[in-house]
Amino acid sequence: MGALSGRVAVVTGASRGIGKGIALALAEHGATVYVTGRTVSGGEHPLPGTIGETAAECERRGGRGVAVPVDHGRDDEVAALFDRVRAEQGRLDILVNNAFSLPEDLTDPAPFWEKPLSNWEMVDIGVRSNFVAARYAAALMVPRESGLIVAISGYTGIAYTYGVVFGTAKSAVDRMARDMAVELKPFGIASISLWQGLTMTERAERNLATVPGLAGQAATTPAHGCSPEYPGRVIAALAQDPALMRRTGGTFITAELAGEYGITDIDGREIPSLRETRGAPIWAPIP
Repeated sequence: MGALSGRVAVVTGASRGIGKGIALALAEHGATVYVTGRTVSGGEHPLPGTIGETAAECERRGGRGVAVPVDHGRDDEVAALFDRVRAEQGRLDILVNNAFSLPEDLTDPAPFWEKPLSNWEMVDIGVRSNFVAARYAAALMVPRESGLIVAISGYTGIAYTYGVVFGTAKSAVDRMARDMAVELKPFGIASISLWQGLTMTERAERNLATVPGLAGQAATTPAHGCSPEYPGRVIAALAQDPALMRRTGGTFITAELAGEYGITDIDGREIPSLRETRGAPIWAPIP
């Protein structure tokens, strides 16, 4: 039995990318993982991956995977997800808010006034979606006075990366995790934000291969990149930490937490912190 056997997690936006990697890492430790996303069938998205494929791989890793189609822009679908978790499990231990609407022109260097207003979807699916999911998750966690809510963010919370809306969304995610921690702390529920650097997702690998000059930018240097499972390994360690509440309210660089917990990437590499070149988190844990 894994260290997270009996624990129940929801990982949003897990058809592929970071969400998929986190789901697999939690399942490898024995967790039951509800995998959400919009891609149900192959070919629906230009990149590979479906929620069903992620859930099946969770099973192969030793946990349990439950694929649930959810559009995180629809509150009714999010409510139904957590109703299902309540009915089937009677508990929720971990929520990872990873769903994010990345526009195809994200890496386009054009200024914000030349990009479409639809880029604001990064706030709708990336900030508001975090709040809605956390609201329903908290309602499951509070009666048990236990739980962990993780927001996936990045150095762009303080360092300019790609554009105005992207930075605004990630900065808001950090602050929201902090303020949720203030209200959740009396109930023994931790809320933190994790700063990821370059993560070698399907999208990142495609862009690095096709966008001229991308590999030479500070935010997208391949030598600093990690696998999508790396943050999941750190989240699994957080979920097992008996002193977890000392971290609540903080924004943390994933690579630095990995160092504290003795975690390496799937290939054994130690991923570097980019604190010195890209900046330090603003929010420390609540005293």
